[in-house]
Amino acid sequence: MNKEPITKQGLEKLKKELENLKSVERPKIVAAISEARAHGDLKENAEYHAAKEQQGKIEGRVLSINDTIARANVIDVTKLDNNGKVIFGSTITVEDLETKKKIQYRLVGRDEADINLNLIYFQSPIGKALIGKEINNMVSVKTPSGERNFEILKVEYI
Repeated sequence: MNKEPITKQGLEKLKKELENLKSVERPKIVAAISEARAHGDLKENAEYHAAKEQQGKIEGRVLSINDTIARANVIDVTKLDNNGKVIFGSTITVEDLETKKKIQYRLVGRDEADINLNLIYFQSPIGKALIGKEINNMVSVKTPSGERNFEILKVEYI
């Protein structure tokens, strides 16, 4: 069983999602299945089949979260010795050398990653390129949209 690195905040978020799935979503879907079942013939009952499909998705997510929590290796970046290097959990401010735009990323685990929040999976192309680098280092990243070049402006452990 491989340990999966996760931040303290990421673990809390997963636990909240799991609690919501168990205490809110599961009962809702059970009620929907019961109601659809009351409509009669299950073979041609679209509501029933949709509810059963939704139930499968919820149960799959519950299993996935339980597995992740069981394998979680919680890393609290504020308690690690840091010497200015980019590590798992650190927050990095970079400047895109082409657009001159400043971007802040945080390197996180697989289940925490959300590009819309600039939470980058540490094994992603950008994550791999940043790990181990320091302030003022130049980083070149091959992304699906082409090569991007960054300068690291700040590394924080928050």
